[in-house]
Amino acid sequence: MSTSTLQPDNSSSAASRTAEAREVNDADAVHDADGLPLPRRGLAVAAILGAGVLVVLDGAIANIALPGIAQQLQATPADAVWIITAYQLAVVMFLLPASAVGESFGYRRVFAGGVALFTAASVLCALAPSLPWLVAARCLQGLGSAAVMPLGLALLRFTYPRRLLARSIAWNALAVAAASASGPTLGAFILSAASWPWLFAVNLPIGLLVLVACAALPSPACSVRRIDARSIALNAVMFASFVLGSGRLVARPLYGGALLALSAVCMVLLVRREMPKAAPLVPLDLLRVHSFRISIIASVCCFTGQMASLVALPFYIQHELGQSAATAGLLMTPWPLAVMLAAPLSARLAQRVPGTWLCAAGSACFASGLALCALWPLHGNPAAPIAVFTGLAGLGFGFFQTPNNQNMLLSAPKERSGAAGGAQGTARLAGLTLGSLLMSLMFELLPSHSAVHWGLAMAALAALAGSVASLLRSSARPRAT
Repeated sequence: MSTSTLQPDNSSSAASRTAEAREVNDADAVHDADGLPLPRRGLAVAAILGAGVLVVLDGAIANIALPGIAQQLQATPADAVWIITAYQLAVVMFLLPASAVGESFGYRRVFAGGVALFTAASVLCALAPSLPWLVAARCLQGLGSAAVMPLGLALLRFTYPRRLLARSIAWNALAVAAASASGPTLGAFILSAASWPWLFAVNLPIGLLVLVACAALPSPACSVRRIDARSIALNAVMFASFVLGSGRLVARPLYGGALLALSAVCMVLLVRREMPKAAPLVPLDLLRVHSFRISIIASVCCFTGQMASLVALPFYIQHELGQSAATAGLLMTPWPLAVMLAAPLSARLAQRVPGTWLCAAGSACFASGLALCALWPLHGNPAAPIAVFTGLAGLGFGFFQTPNNQNMLLSAPKERSGAAGGAQGTARLAGLTLGSLLMSLMFELLPSHSAVHWGLAMAALAALAGSVASLLRSSARPRAT
């Protein structure tokens, strides 16, 4: 065969490769179009992450100021706890309604409104002359946070192209972990130089900068739906009575049980009211999707394990091992640091490894770290083993969180991204509440020495349940409609 006859075949092969490369580039261009262009995207991401850090940091630094606030406002420690409780209650009561309002009136508008409300409420907190004033202002802060948390996650889906969504969720997880880890330290630093109102006053310049950046956020089309005030009221009473009842179940069983019964009645009435709707307040439509439902269950399990262990570990380190509070903080620091390390790595792996296996392996690693904390016989200097075990737990949690959140978002239609974000936030808060309740029961039923070990063991089992739940999900990548 002559060279002239071979040449057309080589040219044809080169042309074929060129056409394939062009198709790949065109596909990437389509994916990139499914998001904001790069200059605007950076500003939008700054707004989303900045708002998320703002609300997480505020929740983390407020705890450290409770003794000083109680003393200055002449309140008892029990009354001062309402500064924290009021904020948490407002968040859990209005997460799902805020998601629904965002779908109806626009994600950007409601998200920016949440940032504005949170910032204004921070000023009211700083100016509070009495405890009732401060508690009311903290409620307003919680309302703002309820809009920021779920809608920020939804806006990421419209900000980044689909192929980079895992990376965006990882950056969000990293920012939240960094804010949680640095909160107590930053709060202590502020209190060393100024009085407690400055803990809230520092939110003003940050909030204003975030509000300016909100102009770059995407503005997807709104859905046509009517806001049902009765459903919002049922939802608020359901979650409020669940949180309050869970907290009082051990100390006051009858009162706590009555509140939990009220929560169950409200849930039944709410589900019956919302079931026929195409876009219900409680995302029943999304919970019918197998992959979404499994991700929610796994999230509740892992957050239950996280909260139970974060309550048990300080008691374990300080009371049983005889270490100081400062040492306990240092020994638990590898946890958020490991989450920060794992989040971007899991985003890269999510592009190559099915999310099912990544979530299952991450939560199994999380469970292993907690189990080692519960079972490892510590003698002499406990610093090295505890630091390694908490780091292992944080690493596993970080590898679980990013692909699990990505699956939740991509399992939902794009127009229901707000509801998916609200469900994710609700699953997180439900897990944190269950974890606190679990440790309350352990401390009530067992001696302190046994309670921390059994609490850590139960936390490990909850994380392991999250791993098993993740394996029940199809390994196919979810496709959004």
